[in-house]
Amino acid sequence: MAMTDIVERAPASAAVRQRREWGAALRALRRLMTDKEDTGQVFEIMRALNGDSGRRNYDRLLATPGGGRLAWEHVELEPLLMDAAWLDGFAPGTVGAAYRRFVRSENLSAKGLGDLSRERQPRGDAQHPYAWFGRRIRDSHDIWHVLAGYHRDGLGEACLVAFSYAQTGSLGWALIALGAMLRSRGEGGRQARKAIWQGYRRGKAAAWLPGEDYTRLMSEPLEDARRRLGLTPPSAYDAVPAHMRDPKPAAV
Repeated sequence: MAMTDIVERAPASAAVRQRREWGAALRALRRLMTDKEDTGQVFEIMRALNGDSGRRNYDRLLATPGGGRLAWEHVELEPLLMDAAWLDGFAPGTVGAAYRRFVRSENLSAKGLGDLSRERQPRGDAQHPYAWFGRRIRDSHDIWHVLAGYHRDGLGEACLVAFSYAQTGSLGWALIALGAMLRSRGEGGRQARKAIWQGYRRGKAAAWLPGEDYTRLMSEPLEDARRRLGLTPPSAYDAVPAHMRDPKPAAV
């Protein structure tokens, strides 16, 4: 799954608050709750609900120390993350090495996520800064998985969604997190809800990850990076047994 402000928008739509389409978002949420691997529904929810969050977060980047440089450099993460030689160059124990292990063990690729977003989202000006920022958030999703310590099981994705809402304020993430909490019933339901809520609180307490220079961060020792960013261990998630982290689909 994947995901925060992952929408590529044309300049006009990026600069103006869009009318939120709650009906479309709820239909997409039902499909996503049935199949957590249907990542396309995440893009549908974001398109329907995120409004001007891309603009707001881009403006925040410009106000962040070093953010103006990042915006000016306009680095595209997708081709970097698809460069096997670049990934292989990270030393053991670094964020980059942990990311490399994560995506290869899960058979993930930044290009796969990018292709899906391009299929699902309306075409716009790809060079517009809001579109670039959206791609940057989209492509850093699995880096956030590594930093936050959440796996790709259903509960791990739900926790990261709540974390992402706290980081970006994008309503699409809030709806997905709420849906995940509502379907957390039966055995382990209370524990799962606790873990998702902790994901939100961890996102609020941590440094603002969209303002990070990822090309530098990838070379940083993982545990040092977590301490610097204020990322405490995901204790509530870790307390849920692995066999209970993928609940059976439930109606939403």
